Amino acid sequence: MQEIATHIFMETGYPGVTLGAINWSHGLILIDSPLRCDDARLWRSSLLNLGGGIDRLVINLDAHYDRTLGVRALECTVIGHEKINQAYRTRAMTFKASSSETGSEWELYNSLGSVRWAPPEITFTEELVLHWEEDASLRLEYHPGPATGSSWVVMPHQKVIFLGDAVVADQPPFLAQADLATWQESLQLLLTPDYQNYLFVGGRNGLLTHNHVRLMLDFLVEVHQGMEKLAVNRAQPEETQNLVMPLLSQFRVPSERLTLYTNRLKYGLFQYYLRHYRPNTNDLEE
Repeated sequence: MQEIATHIFMETGYPGVTLGAINWSHGLILIDSPLRCDDARLWRSSLLNLGGGIDRLVINLDAHYDRTLGVRALECTVIGHEKINQAYRTRAMTFKASSSETGSEWELYNSLGSVRWAPPEITFTEELVLHWEEDASLRLEYHPGPATGSSWVVMPHQKVIFLGDAVVADQPPFLAQADLATWQESLQLLLTPDYQNYLFVGGRNGLLTHNHVRLMLDFLVEVHQGMEKLAVNRAQPEETQNLVMPLLSQFRVPSERLTLYTNRLKYGLFQYYLRHYRPNTNDLEE
């Protein structure tokens, strides 16, 4: 666990997503959860050493399985965008691991068992502000584009933003639930002078730079151009797989992750094409 600003911590040691913890006088604010329930309980126990207030809550930055599977094991109030609850309503009440090939991190682990979801108990539409510290505040902002209910945690006093999956580095992003146009608008905002001195914490990589934001923008532009070309040519959704290797070649992919990232792009491009260019299809998935 690394303290990246006063009372603000980042944890990259658990499989799944980068975690955050804000240790304020009123209590702990957690950002996302390890995907494995055992890891979530271990994370919860490790946070006891921080002291602070007695209350505790967790914020989900979007509805992705990797960041929502372990939430119930944290045993605290859950906050998230209202669209996360909408996503839960389309899922079975209990998650059971299957042989999915979506390129998600949870697919690398076969001991997840059955997991009951923990939907947000507090939701918001555009913005929610928490005042758990006398001289600081935390602002949850809705920034659509990467996934269902995509949000940022912004702490203006400490100049820190937790971005979720808005920016990923050294790996392809998740595209199945994306809206590329609004995603690009969100990233352009990060390049304005208002965010020049902020620390960016990515939901998959930890600390990021403005250059990572620019690389993410360039990648999304290329994906969008490829999709538009397929649509103009009235291509079948299966033809999106022709974009996979050219896009994947932009990353230095470790051999042990080649299949995972290939599946991530293959699934994401296919689902994106169905959603945006064949919206009446029956093959759409969450």
